[in-house]
Amino acid sequence: MNYEMTIGLEVHAELNTATKIYCSCKNAFGAEVNSNCCPICTGMPGTLPTLNEKVVEYAVKMGHALNCKINPVSKQDRKNYFYPDLPKAYQISQFDIPLCENGYLDVMVDEKGNTKRIGVTRIHIEEDAGKLLHDESFAGSLVDFNRCGVPLIEIVSEPDMHSSAEAKAYLETIKSILQYIDISDCKMQEGSIRCDINVSVCRPGEPMGTRCEMKNVNTFSGAVRAIEYEAKRQIEVLEAGGEIHQETRRWDDAKGQNFLLRSKEDSHDYRYFPEPDLLTIVIDEEKIQRLKEELPELPNKKLKRYMESYGLPHFDANLLTENPDKAAFFESCVEKENCKTKNISNWLLGDVSRILNEKNLVLADTSLTPEKLTDMIALIEKGTISVTAGKTVLEQIIFSDKTPEQVVEEKGLAQISDTGALSAIVKSILDANPKSIADYKGGKTNVIGFLIGQCMRQSKGQGNPAVLKDLIEKQIKEG
Repeated sequence: MNYEMTIGLEVHAELNTATKIYCSCKNAFGAEVNSNCCPICTGMPGTLPTLNEKVVEYAVKMGHALNCKINPVSKQDRKNYFYPDLPKAYQISQFDIPLCENGYLDVMVDEKGNTKRIGVTRIHIEEDAGKLLHDESFAGSLVDFNRCGVPLIEIVSEPDMHSSAEAKAYLETIKSILQYIDISDCKMQEGSIRCDINVSVCRPGEPMGTRCEMKNVNTFSGAVRAIEYEAKRQIEVLEAGGEIHQETRRWDDAKGQNFLLRSKEDSHDYRYFPEPDLLTIVIDEEKIQRLKEELPELPNKKLKRYMESYGLPHFDANLLTENPDKAAFFESCVEKENCKTKNISNWLLGDVSRILNEKNLVLADTSLTPEKLTDMIALIEKGTISVTAGKTVLEQIIFSDKTPEQVVEEKGLAQISDTGALSAIVKSILDANPKSIADYKGGKTNVIGFLIGQCMRQSKGQGNPAVLKDLIEKQIKEG
Protein backbone atom coordinates (compact mmCIF):
# COMPACT_ATOMS: atom_id res chain seq x y z
CA MET A 1 0.00 0.00 0.00
CA ASN A 2 1.18 3.53 -0.75
CA TYR A 3 2.28 5.85 2.01
CA GLU A 4 2.53 9.62 2.18
CA MET A 5 5.66 11.19 3.62
CA THR A 6 5.59 14.40 5.69
CA ILE A 7 8.77 16.33 6.46
CA GLY A 8 9.55 19.26 8.74
CA LEU A 9 13.00 20.83 9.00
CA GLU A 10 14.79 22.79 11.70
CA VAL A 11 17.75 24.64 10.19
CA HIS A 12 20.49 25.89 12.51
CA ALA A 13 22.69 28.61 11.00
CA GLU A 14 25.71 30.11 12.75
CA LEU A 15 25.79 33.89 12.29
CA ASN A 16 28.97 35.58 11.09
CA THR A 17 29.09 38.30 13.74
CA ALA A 18 32.53 39.44 14.90
CA THR A 19 31.91 38.32 18.49
CA LYS A 20 29.78 35.72 20.23
CA ILE A 21 26.16 36.18 21.25
CA TYR A 22 26.61 36.97 24.96
CA CYS A 23 30.28 37.90 25.39
CA SER A 24 33.15 39.62 23.58
CA CYS A 25 35.00 36.42 22.62
CA LYS A 26 35.93 36.24 18.96
CA ASN A 27 33.47 34.35 16.76
CA ALA A 28 35.86 32.41 14.51
CA PHE A 29 36.31 28.85 13.33
CA GLY A 30 39.57 26.92 13.50
CA ALA A 31 41.26 28.51 16.51
CA GLU A 32 43.36 26.46 18.91
CA VAL A 33 41.22 24.32 21.19
CA ASN A 34 39.67 26.28 24.08
CA SER A 35 41.37 29.54 23.10
CA ASN A 36 38.20 31.49 22.14
CA CYS A 37 36.28 31.17 25.38
CA CYS A 38 35.82 33.03 28.64
CA PRO A 39 33.95 32.62 31.95
CA ILE A 40 30.74 33.92 30.34
CA CYS A 41 30.53 31.53 27.37
CA THR A 42 31.71 28.60 29.50
CA GLY A 43 28.97 29.35 32.03
CA MET A 44 31.01 30.04 35.14
CA PRO A 45 28.92 30.86 38.26
CA GLY A 46 28.32 34.56 38.83
CA THR A 47 28.89 35.65 35.23
CA LEU A 48 26.33 37.77 33.37
CA PRO A 49 25.57 37.60 29.63
CA THR A 50 25.10 40.70 27.45
CA LEU A 51 23.14 40.29 24.21
CA ASN A 52 24.97 41.12 20.97
CA GLU A 53 22.68 43.60 19.14
CA LYS A 54 23.96 42.49 15.74
CA VAL A 55 22.55 38.99 16.36
CA VAL A 56 19.06 40.47 16.72
CA GLU A 57 19.47 42.52 13.54
CA TYR A 58 20.61 39.48 11.55
CA ALA A 59 17.68 37.41 12.80
CA VAL A 60 15.20 40.15 11.88
CA LYS A 61 16.69 40.36 8.38
CA MET A 62 16.19 36.63 7.91
CA GLY A 63 12.67 37.03 9.25
CA HIS A 64 11.91 39.63 6.58
CA ALA A 65 13.50 37.41 3.91
CA LEU A 66 11.14 34.59 4.90
CA ASN A 67 8.06 36.83 5.07
CA CYS A 68 7.71 36.50 8.85
CA LYS A 69 5.90 38.65 11.33
CA ILE A 70 8.57 40.43 13.39
CA ASN A 71 7.75 40.65 17.09
CA PRO A 72 8.86 44.10 18.33
CA VAL A 73 8.89 42.74 21.89
CA SER A 74 10.35 39.32 22.65
CA LYS A 75 12.36 37.61 25.34
CA GLN A 76 14.94 34.90 25.89
CA ASP A 77 14.47 31.71 27.84
CA ARG A 78 16.50 28.99 29.50
CA LYS A 79 16.20 25.58 27.86
CA ASN A 80 17.34 23.09 30.48
CA TYR A 81 19.17 19.94 29.49
CA PHE A 82 22.52 18.39 30.25
CA TYR A 83 25.17 17.50 27.70
CA PRO A 84 28.95 17.35 28.31
CA ASP A 85 29.57 20.15 25.79
CA LEU A 86 27.03 22.51 27.40
CA PRO A 87 28.77 23.59 30.63
CA LYS A 88 25.86 25.60 32.07
CA ALA A 89 23.49 22.61 31.74
CA TYR A 90 21.06 24.98 30.01
CA GLN A 91 20.96 26.83 26.70
CA ILE A 92 19.80 30.41 26.31
CA SER A 93 17.21 30.27 23.55
CA GLN A 94 13.68 31.57 22.88
CA PHE A 95 10.50 29.69 23.70
CA ASP A 96 7.04 31.18 23.38
CA ILE A 97 7.89 34.63 21.96
CA PRO A 98 10.48 34.28 19.19
CA LEU A 99 11.80 37.23 17.22
CA CYS A 100 10.11 36.06 14.01
CA GLU A 101 7.12 33.82 13.32
CA ASN A 102 4.35 32.87 10.86
CA GLY A 103 6.32 33.26 7.63
CA TYR A 104 6.70 31.35 4.39
CA LEU A 105 9.16 30.59 1.62
CA ASP A 106 8.33 30.03 -2.05
CA VAL A 107 10.67 27.33 -3.33
CA MET A 108 11.17 26.44 -7.00
CA VAL A 109 10.50 22.72 -7.27
CA ASP A 110 11.12 21.98 -10.95
CA GLU A 111 12.95 23.26 -14.01
CA LYS A 112 9.76 24.80 -15.44
CA GLY A 113 9.75 27.40 -12.69
CA ASN A 114 6.86 25.99 -10.64
CA THR A 115 7.02 26.94 -6.97
CA LYS A 116 5.71 25.54 -3.73
CA ARG A 117 4.98 27.61 -0.63
CA ILE A 118 6.47 26.16 2.56
CA GLY A 119 5.40 27.64 5.87
CA VAL A 120 7.96 28.93 8.36
CA THR A 121 6.77 28.49 11.93
CA ARG A 122 9.41 30.64 13.62
CA ILE A 123 12.95 31.98 13.67
CA HIS A 124 14.60 32.40 17.04
CA ILE A 125 18.08 33.20 18.33
CA GLU A 126 20.12 30.99 20.65
CA GLU A 127 23.66 30.08 21.60
CA ASP A 128 25.58 27.13 20.20
CA ALA A 129 27.09 24.45 22.42
CA GLY A 130 30.70 23.28 22.47
CA LYS A 131 32.08 20.32 20.59
CA LEU A 132 33.08 16.86 21.75
CA LEU A 133 36.41 15.61 20.40
CA HIS A 134 37.17 11.95 19.76
CA ASP A 135 40.43 10.47 18.54
CA GLU A 136 42.21 7.15 18.53
CA SER A 137 45.14 8.78 20.36
CA PHE A 138 43.17 9.10 23.60
CA ALA A 139 40.38 7.31 25.43
CA GLY A 140 36.96 8.81 26.05
CA SER A 141 35.98 12.32 24.91
CA LEU A 142 37.48 15.77 25.26
CA VAL A 143 35.56 19.05 25.01
CA ASP A 144 36.40 22.14 22.97
CA PHE A 145 34.43 25.13 24.30
CA ASN A 146 35.36 27.49 21.44
CA ARG A 147 31.93 27.02 19.85
CA CYS A 148 30.06 27.75 23.10
CA GLY A 149 28.20 31.03 22.68
CA VAL A 150 28.52 31.21 18.89
CA PRO A 151 25.26 32.89 17.78
CA LEU A 152 22.67 30.75 16.04
CA ILE A 153 19.34 31.29 14.42
CA GLU A 154 17.01 28.33 14.25
CA ILE A 155 14.57 28.33 11.35
CA VAL A 156 11.64 25.97 11.96
CA SER A 157 9.48 25.00 8.99
CA GLU A 158 5.92 23.79 8.94
CA PRO A 159 5.53 20.10 7.99
CA ASP A 160 4.74 21.12 4.40
CA MET A 161 7.26 19.00 2.49
CA HIS A 162 6.33 15.60 1.13
CA SER A 163 9.44 14.40 -0.68
CA SER A 164 13.19 14.47 -0.19
CA ALA A 165 13.46 16.58 -3.37
CA GLU A 166 11.24 19.29 -1.87
CA ALA A 167 13.26 19.23 1.33
CA LYS A 168 16.52 19.59 -0.60
CA ALA A 169 15.13 22.52 -2.61
CA TYR A 170 14.01 24.20 0.63
CA LEU A 171 17.42 23.71 2.27
CA GLU A 172 19.29 25.02 -0.77
CA THR A 173 17.06 28.10 -0.93
CA ILE A 174 17.52 28.82 2.80
CA LYS A 175 21.29 28.51 2.38
CA SER A 176 21.40 30.86 -0.60
CA ILE A 177 19.28 33.47 1.21
CA LEU A 178 21.59 33.37 4.24
CA GLN A 179 24.54 34.00 1.91
CA TYR A 180 22.78 36.74 -0.08
CA ILE A 181 21.93 38.78 2.99
CA ASP A 182 25.44 38.05 4.31
CA ILE A 183 24.58 36.84 7.80
CA SER A 184 26.18 33.37 7.63
CA ASP A 185 29.04 31.89 5.63
CA CYS A 186 27.12 28.58 5.44
CA LYS A 187 30.32 26.50 5.38
CA MET A 188 28.83 23.09 5.88
CA GLN A 189 32.23 21.49 6.41
CA GLU A 190 32.65 23.74 9.46
CA GLY A 191 29.15 23.10 10.80
CA SER A 192 27.99 26.65 10.04
CA ILE A 193 24.67 25.28 8.77
CA ARG A 194 23.06 22.01 9.77
CA CYS A 195 19.55 20.69 10.16
CA ASP A 196 17.34 18.45 12.26
CA ILE A 197 14.92 16.41 10.17
CA ASN A 198 11.46 15.30 11.27
CA VAL A 199 9.85 12.54 9.21
CA SER A 200 6.52 10.77 9.47
CA VAL A 201 4.53 8.51 7.15
CA CYS A 202 0.86 7.65 6.89
CA ARG A 203 -1.53 6.01 4.49
CA PRO A 204 -3.43 8.38 2.14
CA GLY A 205 -6.38 9.98 3.86
CA GLU A 206 -5.24 9.06 7.36
CA PRO A 207 -3.99 11.55 10.01
CA MET A 208 -0.31 12.44 10.01
CA GLY A 209 1.84 9.71 11.49
CA THR A 210 4.13 9.85 14.53
CA ARG A 211 7.30 11.74 13.71
CA CYS A 212 10.88 10.77 14.35
CA GLU A 213 13.74 13.25 14.41
CA MET A 214 17.29 12.95 13.08
CA LYS A 215 19.77 15.40 14.60
CA ASN A 216 22.53 17.57 13.11
CA VAL A 217 22.61 16.39 9.51
CA ASN A 218 25.23 18.63 7.90
CA THR A 219 25.02 17.96 4.16
CA PHE A 220 22.04 18.38 1.87
CA SER A 221 22.74 15.15 0.02
CA GLY A 222 22.94 13.48 3.44
CA ALA A 223 19.56 14.99 4.32
CA VAL A 224 18.05 13.42 1.20
CA ARG A 225 19.47 10.00 2.10
CA ALA A 226 18.38 10.35 5.73
CA ILE A 227 14.80 11.25 4.77
CA GLU A 228 14.45 8.37 2.32
CA TYR A 229 15.98 5.89 4.76
CA GLU A 230 13.75 6.95 7.67
CA ALA A 231 10.57 6.87 5.57
CA LYS A 232 11.45 3.36 4.39
CA ARG A 233 12.22 2.25 7.96
CA GLN A 234 8.89 3.53 9.26
CA ILE A 235 6.94 1.91 6.42
CA GLU A 236 8.62 -1.43 7.09
CA VAL A 237 7.71 -1.18 10.82
CA LEU A 238 4.08 -0.39 10.01
CA GLU A 239 3.79 -3.10 7.35
CA ALA A 240 5.08 -5.61 9.90
CA GLY A 241 2.27 -4.59 12.27
CA GLY A 242 4.49 -2.47 14.50
CA GLU A 243 4.06 1.02 15.92
CA ILE A 244 6.16 4.15 15.41
CA HIS A 245 7.30 5.83 18.63
CA GLN A 246 8.35 9.47 18.81
CA GLU A 247 12.10 9.38 19.19
CA THR A 248 15.39 11.04 18.27
CA ARG A 249 17.76 9.10 16.03
CA ARG A 250 21.32 9.72 14.87
CA TRP A 251 22.00 9.66 11.14
CA ASP A 252 25.26 7.97 10.12
CA ASP A 253 25.83 9.03 6.54
CA ALA A 254 28.85 6.78 6.06
CA LYS A 255 26.80 3.70 7.00
CA GLY A 256 23.64 4.98 5.32
CA GLN A 257 21.42 4.28 8.34
CA ASN A 258 20.23 5.83 11.58
CA PHE A 259 20.38 4.67 15.18
CA LEU A 260 18.19 5.30 18.20
CA LEU A 261 19.53 7.97 20.56
CA ARG A 262 16.66 8.61 22.96
CA SER A 263 12.92 9.06 23.19
CA LYS A 264 12.00 12.43 21.70
CA GLU A 265 11.56 15.30 24.14
CA ASP A 266 8.63 17.70 24.04
CA SER A 267 8.90 21.35 25.07
CA HIS A 268 7.79 20.65 28.65
CA ASP A 269 10.73 18.28 29.07
CA TYR A 270 13.12 21.24 28.77
CA ARG A 271 11.49 23.16 31.67
CA TYR A 272 11.68 26.49 29.81
CA PHE A 273 11.54 29.63 31.91
CA PRO A 274 12.42 33.29 31.15
CA GLU A 275 16.16 34.02 31.25
CA PRO A 276 16.51 36.17 34.41
CA ASP A 277 19.90 37.66 33.49
CA LEU A 278 18.80 39.27 30.21
CA LEU A 279 16.40 42.13 29.56
CA THR A 280 13.38 41.99 27.27
CA ILE A 281 14.26 42.52 23.60
CA VAL A 282 12.52 45.65 22.25
CA ILE A 283 12.92 46.73 18.62
CA ASP A 284 11.28 49.93 17.41
CA GLU A 285 9.23 49.83 14.21
CA GLU A 286 11.59 52.24 12.43
CA LYS A 287 14.48 49.83 12.87
CA ILE A 288 12.38 46.85 11.79
CA GLN A 289 11.49 48.70 8.58
CA ARG A 290 15.08 49.85 7.98
CA LEU A 291 16.37 46.29 8.22
CA LYS A 292 13.75 45.22 5.69
CA GLU A 293 14.83 47.93 3.26
CA GLU A 294 18.46 46.79 3.49
CA LEU A 295 17.64 43.41 1.96
CA PRO A 296 18.86 42.79 -1.61
CA GLU A 297 16.83 40.95 -4.24
CA LEU A 298 16.64 37.43 -2.86
CA PRO A 299 17.96 34.44 -4.85
CA ASN A 300 14.63 32.60 -5.22
CA LYS A 301 13.09 35.72 -6.77
CA LYS A 302 16.20 36.38 -8.86
CA LEU A 303 16.12 32.82 -10.20
CA LYS A 304 12.55 33.21 -11.40
CA ARG A 305 13.33 36.62 -12.96
CA TYR A 306 16.33 35.25 -14.85
CA MET A 307 14.17 32.54 -16.36
CA GLU A 308 11.25 34.82 -17.21
CA SER A 309 13.04 38.05 -18.22
CA TYR A 310 16.23 36.68 -19.79
CA GLY A 311 14.91 33.36 -21.07
CA LEU A 312 17.65 31.41 -19.33
CA PRO A 313 17.08 27.70 -18.67
CA HIS A 314 16.72 26.68 -15.03
CA PHE A 315 20.21 25.13 -14.99
CA ASP A 316 21.93 28.39 -16.02
CA ALA A 317 19.77 30.63 -13.86
CA ASN A 318 20.28 28.43 -10.81
CA LEU A 319 24.08 28.34 -11.18
CA LEU A 320 24.24 32.11 -11.59
CA THR A 321 22.03 32.93 -8.62
CA GLU A 322 23.92 30.52 -6.35
CA ASN A 323 26.81 33.00 -6.35
CA PRO A 324 25.91 36.63 -5.55
CA ASP A 325 29.14 37.99 -7.10
CA LYS A 326 28.65 36.05 -10.31
CA ALA A 327 24.99 37.12 -10.50
CA ALA A 328 25.95 40.80 -10.10
CA PHE A 329 28.62 40.45 -12.80
CA PHE A 330 26.12 38.78 -15.13
CA GLU A 331 23.59 41.59 -14.71
CA SER A 332 26.25 44.23 -15.37
CA CYS A 333 27.10 42.37 -18.58
CA VAL A 334 23.44 42.25 -19.65
CA GLU A 335 23.18 46.03 -19.18
CA LYS A 336 25.80 46.54 -21.91
CA GLU A 337 23.32 45.20 -24.50
CA ASN A 338 26.06 44.47 -27.04
CA CYS A 339 25.78 40.67 -27.06
CA LYS A 340 23.29 37.87 -26.43
CA THR A 341 22.29 37.10 -22.84
CA LYS A 342 22.62 33.33 -23.27
CA ASN A 343 26.16 33.74 -24.60
CA ILE A 344 27.08 35.79 -21.51
CA SER A 345 25.75 32.98 -19.34
CA ASN A 346 27.63 30.34 -21.35
CA TRP A 347 30.98 32.10 -21.01
CA LEU A 348 30.54 32.98 -17.32
CA LEU A 349 29.50 29.45 -16.37
CA GLY A 350 31.94 27.84 -18.77
CA ASP A 351 35.44 29.13 -19.43
CA VAL A 352 35.39 31.95 -16.87
CA SER A 353 34.32 29.58 -14.08
CA ARG A 354 36.87 27.00 -15.23
CA ILE A 355 39.73 29.49 -14.94
CA LEU A 356 38.53 30.71 -11.53
CA ASN A 357 38.20 27.15 -10.21
CA GLU A 358 41.63 26.12 -11.51
CA LYS A 359 43.28 29.02 -9.71
CA ASN A 360 40.93 29.02 -6.69
CA LEU A 361 39.95 32.64 -7.30
CA VAL A 362 36.78 34.73 -7.43
CA LEU A 363 35.87 37.35 -10.04
CA ALA A 364 37.08 40.18 -7.79
CA ASP A 365 40.58 38.68 -7.87
CA THR A 366 40.83 39.13 -11.66
CA SER A 367 41.03 42.03 -14.13
CA LEU A 368 37.92 40.88 -15.98
CA THR A 369 35.18 43.51 -16.28
CA PRO A 370 31.69 43.28 -17.78
CA GLU A 371 32.87 45.59 -20.59
CA LYS A 372 35.79 43.35 -21.52
CA LEU A 373 33.77 40.14 -21.45
CA THR A 374 30.85 41.48 -23.49
CA ASP A 375 33.20 43.16 -26.01
CA MET A 376 34.92 39.80 -26.51
CA ILE A 377 31.60 37.98 -26.95
CA ALA A 378 30.47 40.66 -29.41
CA LEU A 379 33.60 40.04 -31.52
CA ILE A 380 32.63 36.36 -31.73
CA GLU A 381 28.99 37.12 -32.58
CA LYS A 382 30.09 39.48 -35.37
CA GLY A 383 32.40 36.84 -36.81
CA THR A 384 35.51 38.91 -36.15
CA ILE A 385 37.06 36.05 -34.17
CA SER A 386 36.19 32.39 -33.70
CA VAL A 387 35.06 30.77 -30.46
CA THR A 388 38.48 29.10 -30.26
CA ALA A 389 40.20 32.47 -30.61
CA GLY A 390 37.81 33.81 -27.98
CA LYS A 391 39.21 31.34 -25.46
CA THR A 392 42.69 32.66 -26.18
CA VAL A 393 41.48 36.24 -25.78
CA LEU A 394 39.82 35.42 -22.45
CA GLU A 395 43.02 33.88 -21.07
CA GLN A 396 44.76 37.21 -21.79
CA ILE A 397 42.17 39.76 -20.68
CA ILE A 398 41.20 38.05 -17.42
CA PHE A 399 44.57 38.80 -15.79
CA SER A 400 45.70 41.95 -17.61
CA ASP A 401 44.52 45.45 -18.51
CA LYS A 402 44.44 44.61 -22.23
CA THR A 403 41.20 44.95 -24.15
CA PRO A 404 39.89 42.16 -26.39
CA GLU A 405 40.64 44.24 -29.48
CA GLN A 406 44.27 44.71 -28.41
CA VAL A 407 44.75 40.96 -27.88
CA VAL A 408 43.17 40.14 -31.25
CA GLU A 409 45.49 42.57 -33.01
CA GLU A 410 48.65 41.54 -31.12
CA LYS A 411 48.12 37.83 -31.71
CA GLY A 412 46.62 38.07 -35.19
CA LEU A 413 43.44 36.28 -34.15
CA ALA A 414 41.06 38.01 -36.55
CA GLN A 415 38.91 35.46 -38.33
CA ILE A 416 39.37 34.98 -42.07
CA SER A 417 36.06 35.22 -43.91
CA ASP A 418 37.46 35.95 -47.37
CA THR A 419 36.24 33.16 -49.64
CA GLY A 420 39.20 33.50 -51.97
CA ALA A 421 41.72 32.87 -49.20
CA LEU A 422 39.68 30.01 -47.70
CA SER A 423 38.88 28.27 -51.01
CA ALA A 424 42.51 27.23 -51.45
CA ILE A 425 42.59 25.76 -47.94
CA VAL A 426 39.34 23.85 -48.55
CA LYS A 427 40.66 22.44 -51.86
CA SER A 428 43.86 21.16 -50.24
CA ILE A 429 41.93 19.48 -47.39
CA LEU A 430 39.47 17.83 -49.80
CA ASP A 431 42.30 16.61 -52.04
CA ALA A 432 43.90 14.98 -48.98
CA ASN A 433 40.67 13.29 -47.81
CA PRO A 434 38.95 11.51 -50.74
CA LYS A 435 37.36 8.94 -48.40
CA SER A 436 35.59 11.71 -46.46
CA ILE A 437 34.21 13.06 -49.72
CA ALA A 438 32.91 9.59 -50.65
CA ASP A 439 31.36 9.16 -47.19
CA TYR A 440 29.64 12.54 -47.49
CA LYS A 441 28.22 11.69 -50.90
CA GLY A 442 27.12 8.35 -49.45
CA GLY A 443 24.97 10.08 -46.87
CA LYS A 444 27.39 10.36 -43.93
CA THR A 445 27.00 14.11 -43.67
CA ASN A 446 28.53 14.20 -40.18
CA VAL A 447 32.01 14.05 -41.79
CA ILE A 448 31.56 17.74 -42.57
CA GLY A 449 32.57 18.48 -38.99
CA PHE A 450 35.84 16.60 -39.47
CA LEU A 451 36.60 18.49 -42.67
CA ILE A 452 35.84 21.85 -41.07
CA GLY A 453 38.17 20.93 -38.21
CA GLN A 454 40.98 20.12 -40.67
CA CYS A 455 40.45 23.44 -42.42
CA MET A 456 40.47 25.29 -39.11
CA ARG A 457 43.75 23.64 -38.19
CA GLN A 458 45.35 24.61 -41.49
CA SER A 459 44.09 28.18 -41.11
CA LYS A 460 45.55 28.24 -37.56
CA GLY A 461 42.08 28.68 -36.09
CA GLN A 462 41.33 31.81 -38.06
CA GLY A 463 39.01 30.43 -40.70
CA ASN A 464 35.33 31.31 -40.36
CA PRO A 465 33.61 27.94 -39.73
CA ALA A 466 30.35 29.00 -41.37
CA VAL A 467 32.16 30.15 -44.53
CA LEU A 468 34.27 26.99 -44.54
CA LYS A 469 31.17 24.79 -44.29
CA ASP A 470 29.58 26.50 -47.30
CA LEU A 471 32.80 26.22 -49.34
CA ILE A 472 33.28 22.52 -48.46
CA GLU A 473 29.73 21.62 -49.46
CA LYS A 474 30.00 23.66 -52.65
CA GLN A 475 33.33 22.15 -53.75
CA ILE A 476 32.14 18.59 -53.00
CA LYS A 477 29.02 19.10 -55.14
CA GLU A 478 30.98 20.73 -57.94
CA GLY A 479 33.66 18.05 -57.80
